Amino acid sequence: MFDAGKIESMIGPSLEAMGYSIVRVAFTGGRSRPTLQIMAERTDNAGMTVEDCETISHTVSALLDVADPIDTAYQLEISSPGIDRPLTRRRDYERFAGFEAKIDTQRPIDGRRHFRGKLLGLEGDDAKLLVGPDTLRLPLDAIARAKLVLTDELIAATQPQNHS
Repeated sequence: MFDAGKIESMIGPSLEAMGYSIVRVAFTGGRSRPTLQIMAERTDNAGMTVEDCETISHTVSALLDVADPIDTAYQLEISSPGIDRPLTRRRDYERFAGFEAKIDTQRPIDGRRHFRGKLLGLEGDDAKLLVGPDTLRLPLDAIARAKLVLTDELIAATQPQNHS
């Protein structure tokens, strides 16, 4: 049985010591093509490079080879979250406040499960989202999926700054 939390706690401290943080751990592909996906980012908020993914891959492979927490053959896939990244941690909702997000909930809230609007951060254990004129509070424990929406503002905010 796959346990994302166990994998994350196993590899997280080493990756953090190397200057990376885990965004998400998932096991996909079913029986035909089992894949352990680890999405990571640099703690200095610089863009991820192919070399960063390669470095993480070598470290994670070594850690998983020793612990052997997955009882089937699988492929290891390391990726960056990308610009239109998933929002998986509390700090993501604060860090990306002001940007547009799509949020799907596990259960209906006010008769809806799909929301799109401007992320306003957190209030207690709720994500705040401006949808039209309304500010909605979506409980974090009710969120099934959340991600940023690719917009011109998001692209501009993620471009490296030129210091001439």
